[in-house]
Order: sequence, then C-alpha cells, then structure tokens
Amino acid sequence: MSESSTDAPGLVLHTPEGRPYRFDPGALCLELLPTGGHSRYTAYEVLHTPDDLVRWAGESRLPGGLSLSVSEEELARAHELRAALWRLTADRAHGRPLARPDLAVVNAAAAGPPLVPRIDPGTGALAWAPGATGAALLSTVARDAVELFTGPYADRVRECGSDSCKLLFVDTSRPGRRRWCAMERCGNLHKVRAHRARHTPKES
Repeated sequence: MSESSTDAPGLVLHTPEGRPYRFDPGALCLELLPTGGHSRYTAYEVLHTPDDLVRWAGESRLPGGLSLSVSEEELARAHELRAALWRLTADRAHGRPLARPDLAVVNAAAAGPPLVPRIDPGTGALAWAPGATGAALLSTVARDAVELFTGPYADRVRECGSDSCKLLFVDTSRPGRRRWCAMERCGNLHKVRAHRARHTPKES
C-alpha cells in the first residue's frame, strides 16, 4: 500500500486502480494507519510479518539508518496500537470523546523506552543507537500520538472531506484549511465533480 521515498514527507499510496499518489498525514503516528487495520480496513493489511514493520519504519518519516529487530509479539502489539490510533484519531476528527481503553493502549506503549537518537561521531549527522527493538519503535510512535492529541494541532486532526475516503491526517498548514487526504486524489476528484455539476444541463 505504500513505498519509500525521500523526496517529501509522507507515504506513496495507491488507488484501487493502482495509481500512485502521495499522502502526508502530518505525523509519524498517523503514518501507521494506512498500513491496514481492524474492521473494514483488514483488506488493506500490509503488516503481515515482523519484517513488514521494519520496512514500514524505513518508509516512514523517521530519519534513515535505523537498524531494527522486531518480534512476533511486537508485531501483534503494533496491530493493537494501530487499532487504538485509528479509533482515537477518528474520534478526535469528529469531536467525540477519546475512549479510555484506547488511551490506555497508547499510554502503555509510550511508557516504554523509545528509539534513541544520537550524533554520529564520524559524520556529525543524526543516527540511531544500535539494538533498536519493535517495542522502542512503538514507544516512539505512541509518544508522537501523545504529543499530537495534547499539542497545538489537536484541533486540526481531520478526516478526508471525500465521502468515499476515510484517511485521517493532521492539518499542519499555516491557513489550516486542508480538506483532502491529497489534492492529486480526492481534491482533484472533487474539482472534477463540481465542474461537471456546474456544466450539466438541469432538467426542466
């Protein structure tokens, strides 16, 4: 469902017809959601094995160079965290109260030690401490969610404005008027439909 790219933040997703488009949800924790999930989103599941979670980490907005080891148990915890984030983000987007059980899942994941960044002594660039685990990755994702839901952009968590799209994102633009998951997908479809509606003769 996604592929790596270093050109811009976000993920490269594909329409049901196979056309690629870039979707930037605006936060690391929200990049986990398009990997699949519970309920009707199980058909889009891409995190089948621990290696899939390692691959997602490399495609995410995390800086590169992360050497990660993930267990089957940690993969299962990733599925649990993702499901909780789906529900919490949708609730936040629609102004509903955040469910305590879902908050408990996020808080439990955030309580563990996160990924450890460091300065590479040879290059002076950002690097990662060795021995990174799936639990540390999930802690980093969960801490990002805590920051999102309690920070200045908490009121900008939104669902795509298309009736047929449920992708969730945080609007980090300065105007704060983002409506679509991506202009090249749902935004353009809306413009095309609006154009056709304006130029279709009305029945008398």
